[in-house]
Amino acid sequence: MNVPNKITITRIILSVLVMIILMLPFSSWIADWPIYTSIFKWEMPALDLSYIIAGILFLIASLTDRLDGYLARKNNQVTDLGKMLDAIADKILVNGVLIILAYQRAIPLVVPVVIITRDIIVDTCKMMCGNKGTVVGASWFGKVKTAFMMTGVTLTLFGNLPFVLVHFDLALFCIIIATVLSVVSGCDYYFKTKEILTKAK
Repeated sequence: MNVPNKITITRIILSVLVMIILMLPFSSWIADWPIYTSIFKWEMPALDLSYIIAGILFLIASLTDRLDGYLARKNNQVTDLGKMLDAIADKILVNGVLIILAYQRAIPLVVPVVIITRDIIVDTCKMMCGNKGTVVGASWFGKVKTAFMMTGVTLTLFGNLPFVLVHFDLALFCIIIATVLSVVSGCDYYFKTKEILTKAK
């Protein structure tokens, strides 16, 4: 197994660990970890230890998101296995965490509903295009969406610090922008593949 695929598998493992940590009743074993500061006379919100640990792991996993693809292209190691593992890793890392955060009311429920629905539609289009021997590349909307989503989720897990100190919810702002871009990129992909999808066999 090549290095890019090993990095992708590592991201899958980290993603599963993040979900386990967020789902376990961690606060019943270790008390919530409140942190306060007198810097600028601002009081920081209480942060749950599970969110801090999950946030660190999520950030590490997010940083590997582009690394595996970059190394695979650079070293000519792009494989079908790598593409499949990368897609699985992305879905577990983002969608799994979004569902948990929505369940815990850390983010609006509509976010994972929209994101997952969009992914199902786009993945179906990709599969149908693949069956017809055509591959349509993703637009830059998808890359920007991913950047906003990773930033928003990371900030959410870290209690929106340091922006919470100035009463600006950058975490939610990034997640909302990512959700909107997700719909835009989904529509863009559909219109790019519409003729291929409707073409007679």
